[in-house]
This record gives sequence, structure tokens and C-alpha cells, in this order.
Amino acid sequence: MKSAKQPKKAQVIRRAFTLRLKPGSFAKYKHYHNHIWPELVREIQRCGIAQITTFQDDLQLFLYSEIYDQAAWDKLWSSKIHDRWAELMEPLMQFRPDGKVDAGPLREIFHLETAAGQRKRESKFK
Repeated sequence: MKSAKQPKKAQVIRRAFTLRLKPGSFAKYKHYHNHIWPELVREIQRCGIAQITTFQDDLQLFLYSEIYDQAAWDKLWSSKIHDRWAELMEPLMQFRPDGKVDAGPLREIFHLETAAGQRKRESKFK
């Protein structure tokens, strides 16, 4: 009897960014993200972004994400729903002298996974 091929598990791609807020805008930024639009969540999922976590240090934000498609963020950034969200976020963000949002990608330099992060699987025999 042939065994069915197991589907190949998609490789997780970790992406991280920094963003810089304007002074006094953190409360509004947090409020919007605590009330994220369901249609934006659906678009994030459709684009292949599995998770997003944001950390804050004063005006500096650090955004960590896990994706399964190298183009996931580009897909999201080119969507109409993200354009609407970006309009909402724009007044909260600091801009560089070149007129672009003070944000940028980070390069991964270290990653470690240990067995502590995996669930122990128990074998049951019939």
C-alpha cells in the first residue's frame, strides 16, 4: 500500500520593520490597531501574512511578521484597503527629509529555535 505524500510545509519567512511616530500620536496609533478593520485583517490574511506583532519604545515601533510568500507585504501595500489604512496612519507618522515615512526594513541577523517551542507528541498505539 502506498502512503499518501504529505503536503510540503511552507517555509516561514520572518520580516521586520521599524516605524517612527510623531510625538503625541501613540495613543491614537494604538487605538486604531486595537480596532483594526475586519476587512483589513482579511486582506492581510489573503496576502499571506500569518502574523504581525508590534513593539514600542517611545516613538520607535518595531514590527515583526511571519509570512509564507516573499511578496506578501508588497501585495498588501498595493491593495485598496491598505491605501485607506495608510491614509489613516499618515498623520501619525514621522517623515524623512525626502518626504517618505520614517520607516524601513530590518535584516535578520540571528534566529534560534529550540525544542522548547514544540509540543511534545505522544504516540498512541492501537
